[in-house]
Amino acid sequence: MILSLRLAWRNLWRHKRRTWLTALAMIFSNVLLIFMISLQFGSYDMMINNTLRAFSGEIQVQHEGYQQNPKLRSSIPAIIPLALELRSILPDAHIAARAAAFALVSSEQRSLGIQIVGVQPEYEPMVSTLPGMVREGRFLQDSNAAEIVIGRVLARNLKVSVGDELTLLGSGRDGSFAAGVVSITGVFDSGSSDLDRTLAEVPLGYFQDTFAMRDHGNAIVVAVDDLSAVPSALVAVQKEIRGKKGLTVLDWTQLQPGLKQAIQADMSSAWFMYGLLIILVAFSVLNTQLMSVLERTREFGVITALGIKPRKLASLVMLETALMALIGLVIGVAIGWMIASYLNIAGFHYPGMEEMAEKFNLPDRVYPSVTFFSMILGPGIVFLFSLLAGVYPSLRLFRLQPVEAMRAV
Repeated sequence: MILSLRLAWRNLWRHKRRTWLTALAMIFSNVLLIFMISLQFGSYDMMINNTLRAFSGEIQVQHEGYQQNPKLRSSIPAIIPLALELRSILPDAHIAARAAAFALVSSEQRSLGIQIVGVQPEYEPMVSTLPGMVREGRFLQDSNAAEIVIGRVLARNLKVSVGDELTLLGSGRDGSFAAGVVSITGVFDSGSSDLDRTLAEVPLGYFQDTFAMRDHGNAIVVAVDDLSAVPSALVAVQKEIRGKKGLTVLDWTQLQPGLKQAIQADMSSAWFMYGLLIILVAFSVLNTQLMSVLERTREFGVITALGIKPRKLASLVMLETALMALIGLVIGVAIGWMIASYLNIAGFHYPGMEEMAEKFNLPDRVYPSVTFFSMILGPGIVFLFSLLAGVYPSLRLFRLQPVEAMRAV
């Protein structure tokens, strides 16, 4: 084996320029794949975090069936004490209780049907970015105050502003008539016209009184700082509510199924482009190794005539291919890791990203994901395809005829 390695290494550098050109193609592709894949995974993390932090959170405790059919009566009893219990077992997580109902909201000029969400003013800013998107006025402060925060599109449609009053009309949890008058304390701009047109938030205590909820609510939102912490937090919450009949725990893939599908679709289109790059590199390796075999046809003929079996020569060619691919893998991963690690600290941004981030209360930089998987996925596939590219030149040696090979010029 040592002799085979020495021969393969020597043969690899017979044509240094050709070997380096092929190795550089693999190095460049590996660095590019590491950069793109790590940036892609980092952007997915940011997209998931931003989407979930906008409103839904990473985990929610709900009544069974509420996700499919959000009825006011599908509620959680003693929701605030339960939220306190969850905070005690998840000290690093952010937890807030909510209630939601559909109601008719009226100003002096217009009436519209929207979703009213009761939130805990002291905890909601830690699980949602909506409080940070208030552009006029302020967010809610008192849990029992008759005040409301609405979206900019809704404010425009109702022709109201901060300080004006709105009338709420709906149905209570017990089937009674729910009505109330609230003052607008803030107007938020989430960047989503649908959200700004159809959503308004009021204090949870006021919501419970108005909609006859007593101590009930509809959801407990759990937000964690890192997506990797979701599985352990999910298990802890499931364990805590195990004895409470009718409750279920949903993670972000169940709360936002469209988000997962969008990521999968984007990943598929990205890998189509990555696949083209990998195939081009594989053809480069195929061309190099095929030229190497054809140039040594006479040499192989002499060796075969002396009794060396074709499989030995084929394994030598494959070993040369593996060594060249390994050079591209090691150097490419080293350079790619250094670039990705630097960007993981400094962040990556493009012109105009700061303005967009400020408008939507989002981070102004993307931080690539530096993990073993993101570092080795692309280069590993390039390595495997390079080995596959060396199969055809190796198989040609099994058809080698010693006499004809020795006559080759």
